[in-house]
Amino acid sequence: MSLTESTPFTHPTLIEAVTRQQYPAGTFYVVATPIGNIADISLRALHLLSLADAIACEDTRNTAQLLSRYGIQKPLIAAHQHNEREIAGKILQRLQAGERIALVSDAGTPGVSDPGAKIVNELKAAGIPVTPLPGASAAVSALSASGLLDEHFYFAGFLPSKTGQRATSLQQLESMQASLIFYEAPHRIEESVLAMLEVFGGERRIVFARELSKLFEEIHRCPLAQAPAWLAADPHRLKGEYVLIIEGKAQAEQADQLEARRVLQILLQECPVKQAASLAAQLTGQKKNALYQLALSMKSEASEEE
Repeated sequence: MSLTESTPFTHPTLIEAVTRQQYPAGTFYVVATPIGNIADISLRALHLLSLADAIACEDTRNTAQLLSRYGIQKPLIAAHQHNEREIAGKILQRLQAGERIALVSDAGTPGVSDPGAKIVNELKAAGIPVTPLPGASAAVSALSASGLLDEHFYFAGFLPSKTGQRATSLQQLESMQASLIFYEAPHRIEESVLAMLEVFGGERRIVFARELSKLFEEIHRCPLAQAPAWLAADPHRLKGEYVLIIEGKAQAEQADQLEARRVLQILLQECPVKQAASLAAQLTGQKKNALYQLALSMKSEASEEE
């Protein structure tokens, strides 16, 4: 497909903006593709994909179907999480021979909770130019519609699937004064939300962004205490890919955290963890479970320092 011949976007200014830029051979192009609506792709991305000698992709079937909807047919290279390092060497050889190779994932921007980072790392180490073509990102799209006022955000991606590891990961993020962005699959959404409620408490707000840019897109914001009931109210909410955003810890909460650490630091010198957490709850008025998790974390930190 040629951009100038096969798309409706043939305004001279657009054509000039896309085609005037150079697309050197021997370069690896990281190309963002839509997260749902196929119209959410840039003209520059379409032009580059039409120029590429081959396209590395997460799933060749998905990518072939997507490209066909744009009228593009190109050789595809399977580049998924199980073969990234192996395929990087083969891609390197083709780039060194002067080809243009593009990288796409199944949806969104490659290398962001998707395959691609290892390939890019290997190619950059070999001196290959890597050029990004920006576009759709579920995390940034959800954040832009969240209305949360935190000045910073932290992208956590997918949480561990095991209960203990997930709780530990959340506990490590609990004190951050930044919006926390997670990806989650539908079959784990309920247990992940319950784990977040346990660690972050019910007052912080959560944003559910489901099926972004698709026909049944849904964005909902509520206190974490109401989140399990909202999920349970409609069985359709247990379907589709989710972005979850948790409001960052308020400064007042941060002060409470510092006080809790001060009290626990004193108590842990004389008491076991469970007793220290119980006494700290009485002294500070904070939740015993949260103080217990904090005490465990402090014990672990102290052990690492010894």
